[in-house]
Amino acid sequence: QVQLVESGGGLVQAGGSLRLSCAASGRTFGMGWFRQAPGKEREFVAAISWSGDSTFYADSVKGRFTISRDNAKNTVYLQMNSLKPEDTAVYYCAADPRYSGSYYPSPDDFRSWGQGTQVTVSS
Repeated sequence: QVQLVESGGGLVQAGGSLRLSCAASGRTFGMGWFRQAPGKEREFVAAISWSGDSTFYADSVKGRFTISRDNAKNTVYLQMNSLKPEDTAVYYCAADPRYSGSYYPSPDDFRSWGQGTQVTVSS
């Protein structure tokens, strides 16, 4: 399985921006970002196909977050703008060769996960 390492989390005020990065140890296929807030289940945020031509977003982040990738660097990014306190969570990237990036994924679609990076949005 590919190893994933997230970075870029931190503390930001509401309305601010952060860019998360997920570096993979090897080639990946479709990839996704998920998040988990305290006491809540892990939820889907965004996903992208290998080519980058296909992207999916949760309704709660659509228009504010952008997922992208640089396959030469084996890295996927999540640009987060207009952050809200409800975006506070640990953010995880995920990858699996079985996931093509052609549909909304669930956590069960991925077997490789990063360690997570904390995003805290203050009001």
